[in-house]
Amino acid sequence: MAYVETKAALKRLVAEKVVPGVSFALIDGDRVETGQYGVAAIVPHTEPLRPGMLYDVASLTKVVGTLSVVLQLLATGRLRLTDRVHDYLPEWQDKRVTVRHLLTHTSGITGYIPNRNQLDAPALTHALLHLHVGPTFGRKMVYADVNYIFLGWIVEQILGEPIQAAVQQRVLTPLGMTHSTFTPSDPAACIPTAVTVTRGLVRGEVHDPKGYVLQRRCGSAGLFSTIDDLIRFCQAYCHPETVPAVLPPRYVNQLTNDWTPDGRAGRSLGWALTATQWPQAHRVIWHSGFTGTYLVIDQAAQQAMVFLTNRVHPVAPNEPYLDQRNAVIGTYLAEKSRYANHDFS
Repeated sequence: MAYVETKAALKRLVAEKVVPGVSFALIDGDRVETGQYGVAAIVPHTEPLRPGMLYDVASLTKVVGTLSVVLQLLATGRLRLTDRVHDYLPEWQDKRVTVRHLLTHTSGITGYIPNRNQLDAPALTHALLHLHVGPTFGRKMVYADVNYIFLGWIVEQILGEPIQAAVQQRVLTPLGMTHSTFTPSDPAACIPTAVTVTRGLVRGEVHDPKGYVLQRRCGSAGLFSTIDDLIRFCQAYCHPETVPAVLPPRYVNQLTNDWTPDGRAGRSLGWALTATQWPQAHRVIWHSGFTGTYLVIDQAAQQAMVFLTNRVHPVAPNEPYLDQRNAVIGTYLAEKSRYANHDFS
């Protein structure tokens, strides 16, 4: 494989000090190219980026973990898209909000929680369940962690175990993602994220504040993973029929559809949608994480890109990264169309 322009764009992210380092994988069917540029850390001292290191993948937890379990429950009839959140979480009073709204970020749930990051888990849980629904309900996609936190709690009500335990048992283990975990045993094997006033250098613990408070009951963040494990995940997504109990083909094969209530808000179940041109103009799915991670999967072409970095190290949010990330994705989508079904190795 070549992907000269994509790899050059990744190198520029490091050379221009937008991110400390990058680990990546480019997948074309059975062919996979991996690589890394830069360093793992720059504070408290520069540290080499080693193969196999664990990244806090942040919101990739939503699609790799929580969404996968929810799709399993939908496929077996234990959950329905039309089920009301209130029926599972009665403390949530707005009876209009359904599972479909949560999955597609069209719930409109909004509101300010004073001193949110200082609350303990019971207090944060109570506060989240007493947010309100705003004017975007059902008609506009507004990305919000609370949707997947609620989905995690709904899964817990159905299965009787915290969402992160369910993800480990029902997704990570059966897919052979043996290095992925919510509880890294060796912080030194993890890429550090931000340096914060209250926690110091965050390493081996979830960066996301809500995930840090909610721990095993958080379905929106908390997963640590490696390039190799995420390659396995992407390849399984391209062939869900090989793991139907983990990734139900009935749903996974339709994830390029717009699943929002009116079919016009431009969001799938969990995944964001974008377009590519090979073999003809069609949609692909992608998702990012706040820490500087993303996956792009083109199921039709059996191509994917895994991109892992720690753009919040040492300081978040590093907003200039966002435009650069989108440019890299655009470069990849254009370039992969040219390389599809051609052997450049």
